[in-house]
Amino acid sequence: MTGSDLALSIVLGVVLAAATGFRVFLPMLIVSGAAYTGHLSLDNSFAWLGTPSALTMLSVAALVEVLAYYVPGVDNLLDAVATPAAFVAGTIVSAAVMTDLPPMAKWMAAVIAGGGTASFTQGVTAILRAKSTVFTGGFGNPVIATGELGGSVLLSLLALAAPLAAFAVVILILWLALRLIRRQRRGTQRVNN
Repeated sequence: MTGSDLALSIVLGVVLAAATGFRVFLPMLIVSGAAYTGHLSLDNSFAWLGTPSALTMLSVAALVEVLAYYVPGVDNLLDAVATPAAFVAGTIVSAAVMTDLPPMAKWMAAVIAGGGTASFTQGVTAILRAKSTVFTGGFGNPVIATGELGGSVLLSLLALAAPLAAFAVVILILWLALRLIRRQRRGTQRVNN
């Protein structure tokens, strides 16, 4: 594996991990489908992701997750569970696509870059949903759920088709999220002063 192939597999892992921050199971389902159809090579220890049984289980889990985010109250409850789940899913999906890396380097990259990106993305969406619940009484939450769903599908498919473009989108999303958090903190500090 060349250096550019190695970097590309890490970029792919990070983008897919970011997508798991929006929806835990949907990016894993897309990876499973791509591996099953032969459009994506997985690390040998993650070959199970490309099996019919994994495809079936992830389809059911993704459908339940997507629908549950449209149920008032359940969406906020899911955020409490989704944050650690996103870390795990981001780590798994990153490690699965980081092929031909030494195990120590793969798991370090998967945990730090994959799990970290997934957790950050999930945390930002949980904050947005909590604010929406407070300011709109939950009526704005379906809009956020739809945005998260779209973001998860877009990032997952874009990662498979154009990983570098998808990585640029992730960088943009993270930059916007950081600006939003900073603005929020400044607003909170002004109110407290």
